[in-house]
Order: sequence, then C-alpha cells, then structure tokens
Amino acid sequence: MLKYEVGDVVTLKKGHPCGENKWEILRTGVDIKLKCLGCDRQIWVSRIDFEKRVRRILEVDKWVSIIHHKQGPKEES
Repeated sequence: MLKYEVGDVVTLKKGHPCGENKWEILRTGVDIKLKCLGCDRQIWVSRIDFEKRVRRILEVDKWVSIIHHKQGPKEES
C-alpha cells in the first residue's frame, strides 16, 4: 500500500465536472478527504476507491505516475 500524506496533490482517473483534475488530500485514514483545486469542493472517498482512481501524484513540481511513486519505509518483521 502506498503512503499518502495530507497536502499531497493528486490527479484521478476522471476529472471533476468543474473541469479541473487536481485534488489536494485534506485527510487520510479509512476514508480520504479531497479538495478540488478548481472549485474548492470537498469530497470523501473510501481508501479502496481512492487507490483505484488515483493516477499521478505531484512530487517537487513534477507529476509522477502512481506506479513509480515512492513507497513509505518497508516494515521489517
């Protein structure tokens, strides 16, 4: 599972009806709270749906495909 943090900017599979496709993560947990950066509307998405819909994440002024996104530290047992 990838680690998402509050403040990350992501794009989803489909754009928002306002025409924007950039979302800021406001809250994480079982559900993810997102804010559209075009119209400031806020939505809640379950983590499972979010992980299916997310496509890219903004890392230091560069869009990175979610496939190539860095993962959090690996847990060792």
